[in-house]
Amino acid sequence: MSLIILGRDGVINHDLNEAIISPAEWEPIEGSLEAIARLNHAGYRVIVSTHQPGIEQGLLDVDTLTRIHSKMRRMLAQVGGKIEAILYCPHDSEQCECQRSQGGAYLELANRLRIDLNNVISVSSHLASIASAQAVAIKPLLVKTGKESFADELDAYNDLSGVADALLKGDI
Repeated sequence: MSLIILGRDGVINHDLNEAIISPAEWEPIEGSLEAIARLNHAGYRVIVSTHQPGIEQGLLDVDTLTRIHSKMRRMLAQVGGKIEAILYCPHDSEQCECQRSQGGAYLELANRLRIDLNNVISVSSHLASIASAQAVAIKPLLVKTGKESFADELDAYNDLSGVADALLKGDI
């Protein structure tokens, strides 16, 4: 069974200019939940890794984050999909060890699940996450549904549905 790590904001849901601080603000990108369900049905284990500095900033508490993630999981279950685990970094500091830009979240995941990261795929809408994945031998994939814009020469998929299509056809 293959493992895929998905960023949350900009991959599964719309990446707003401000932090998502309530379940009402969390809205999936069209087709993203169905893409996760398709990946599940093809045998992929799905993990979400998300940076939530709003917790340290006092904009969001862990209970509210849990309710946001419960909404995501409920909506996903309605289309036949599931997320095995959600890892989050609550820190605002760029120097924290668990933040994706430092690779710590990926290493923590490998330790928890006792897996080799060489066979893992990560999907993100943030260039920092792509570099972090490469640093720990994860195959990174980029989607264009986040806030960042990319140079045309970067290989990026339009959205998570496009990633799922390519994976399921064996193009990746």
